[in-house]
Amino acid sequence: MTRQIALAFAALLLPLTPVSASEDAPLRSIPGVAAPYESTAFDPKADAMAAVDAALAATRQSGKRVLLVMGSNDCHDSAWFANAVISPDLAATLAPRYHIVFVDIGMPQVGRGKNPQVPARFGFRKIKGTPTVAILDARGQVLNRKTAPQWRNAAKRSVNEIQTELTK
Repeated sequence: MTRQIALAFAALLLPLTPVSASEDAPLRSIPGVAAPYESTAFDPKADAMAAVDAALAATRQSGKRVLLVMGSNDCHDSAWFANAVISPDLAATLAPRYHIVFVDIGMPQVGRGKNPQVPARFGFRKIKGTPTVAILDARGQVLNRKTAPQWRNAAKRSVNEIQTELTK
């Protein structure tokens, strides 16, 4: 009981912090991006499967891989990730390696999913969070099955951390 009172008192002494993009990620910036937590990369009207097919066809011609970003404009982690990968510095690093395709899958983890055929096509039965970022070879095989769902905390990562992970 004494410990609970002491913890409650200590919590009162903590300075108040401003509201940020999420409970545990501070507001940050991305060089060259005016609003890093806002995005229009995930087009809700796009033919998602056609976009994926076009990226796979391009990768067969170029030898690059597909970076399939399944997310939502309404998700701050998806918006952050999308803005990071299209920012001038990171885009220049990723362009020789990937054809990037953004697919609006909504937020199925909270019951607002869209285009469920896209994650299903690549064996993602349940989306735990957005974005889910799959790296595909020219045959459409997922090369990062275990790490693809781990991007759901993308807003906590710096652009440098994203670059390091995607250029391994």
